[in-house]
Amino acid sequence: MIPDSRLAIVVNPELPPGLLANTVGAIGIGLGARLPWLGNRPLADADGRIIDDSSILPVPILAAGPEAIRALMLKAMPRGDDNALVVFPAFSRALHDYQEYEAQLPGKRLADEAIDGVGLCGPAKWVKSLTGSLRLLR
Repeated sequence: MIPDSRLAIVVNPELPPGLLANTVGAIGIGLGARLPWLGNRPLADADGRIIDDSSILPVPILAAGPEAIRALMLKAMPRGDDNALVVFPAFSRALHDYQEYEAQLPGKRLADEAIDGVGLCGPAKWVKSLTGSLRLLR
């Protein structure tokens, strides 16, 4: 774990609720896969029932329009080895096979694409510098 770490997920608040939930969920999975220390711990209750934990950090969901999300994404690049940047481009929503997404991405310019959301995790100073002016999703 990086001392003084922070996490944030930024999404387009104009997305319908189901797409908004899907975007946040997909970004959360990407962050956890990139930085397994965010979770990945079994916990037991008083009866010994084992569960998997969720996140050791708070997960604020912030709102921004598509242009602001794209600008944030570009500002966050290139990220350091201790930072995570997960991007959910809108075009990926029409693809239902990950291999198809993986094949199409090299032909796309993310700077020209609509971005539905991004997830960031890393040093608090880096995350705050990128998201400090954004409001919580309501």
